[in-house]
Amino acid sequence: MRSELSRRSLLKYTGAAVAASGLLSACSSRPPGAATWSMWSSSPAERKVWDAFSQYVEQQLMIESVPTLTPSGGYPTKLDLQLVSGTASLVTALNGQLIPTYAARGAHRPLDDLIAADPDFELDDFYPASRKISTFNHQIYGIGFDVAPTVLYYNKTLLAKAGIAAPSRTEPMTWATFRELAKELTRPPDQYGFTCSPAIDDLVSWIYCAGGNVMNDDGSASALNAPEATEAIQFVIDLFVKDQVTPPISNLVTESSLANFLEGNVAFMQNGPWQVVNVRKAKFDWDVVPFPAGAAGSTPRVSGSSFAIPSGVKGDELQLAWKLLKTLTSTGALDIYAKAGRNNPARLSAGSAFKPPPDNLGVVRDILAGKVAGGHPFDVTTNWNQVKQLLGQDLPRTFLGQVSVPEAIEGLTPRLDVLMKQHQDNIRQAEARKG
Repeated sequence: MRSELSRRSLLKYTGAAVAASGLLSACSSRPPGAATWSMWSSSPAERKVWDAFSQYVEQQLMIESVPTLTPSGGYPTKLDLQLVSGTASLVTALNGQLIPTYAARGAHRPLDDLIAADPDFELDDFYPASRKISTFNHQIYGIGFDVAPTVLYYNKTLLAKAGIAAPSRTEPMTWATFRELAKELTRPPDQYGFTCSPAIDDLVSWIYCAGGNVMNDDGSASALNAPEATEAIQFVIDLFVKDQVTPPISNLVTESSLANFLEGNVAFMQNGPWQVVNVRKAKFDWDVVPFPAGAAGSTPRVSGSSFAIPSGVKGDELQLAWKLLKTLTSTGALDIYAKAGRNNPARLSAGSAFKPPPDNLGVVRDILAGKVAGGHPFDVTTNWNQVKQLLGQDLPRTFLGQVSVPEAIEGLTPRLDVLMKQHQDNIRQAEARKG
């Protein structure tokens, strides 16, 4: 297989040049004729799911399935190096946040031609949010295997003890109501009203609900200094610094909203439904409800992951890759994923990963289907890792009250604008390659 991406250009973006010499030598060519695919996997439970996927692939395609499973922390670097060396699998899993990055570099191919030529493939069976997350520059670069909105977990036991009625499953509470409840349920140092991670991944849900975004509509400049984004960030920071309804932060890097919630003394937690499998370990009653509604409604971040095909896959290999990708994202495969309870499958026809108890887990699919509240597919750039790194430098200090929100945004904006210009250059270069 010939790589479509030069070693130098890819490593320039990934920052993996130091490790490249040692890791590239460890890469091996994929077995000829085998269904090779790569996925992150960091626990025995995850490996069990992917082993079941592998067995399903062999049953459906009648050929050997060869998955490459890598711990999630090292997966992007390993994938980058395999793409450069021409040893990547026929199909690779991609976190939705990185799809524009790989697409803009030419590392993965658009799938529109394969979809158009295949009358048996039903793109409409995938949630709209999943399709949007997998699209870059009006072309589809991945087929989703999971997708889910951010939701609000709540400690039913704690609320009942305080004599507070459970929140509505169908009507998101307003920010004002949420704030008052969080304050009412805070009794430091033994009890707190709310927990979330002090990072942009959690802040962005509040920004979307306020009608704002990290970047402007065409991704050419920062939008954090717009009133909607600034007010949303200020709202969350006030919960931490002014209202002090959150557990004290001992370490910005290791702060875990999940760990805080599982202690049993926090009323509300912002998180994704992918944590359901972990929250089920809680020693108290809990449930989920839609995210609190801001000026733009309840429209929190929706995240997802997809399978994609490297751009160097050609000829007969491409046909096998497409069959493999379809199998990995088929209803049958995603039913395996759902049964394991890992996350919500990207297909409407697949089963739900979230069956009661607790009672409200069906709200996840209702949100994705537009029946309850809503969601906002995570808007990212072609250099999102750099954007995220920049935002992770200054914004977390606002959670500690070390710098004000206006000061942090004022300092971030010029540097964020530079990254947005780089993002636009990446898009232009991608268009030039396509032309």
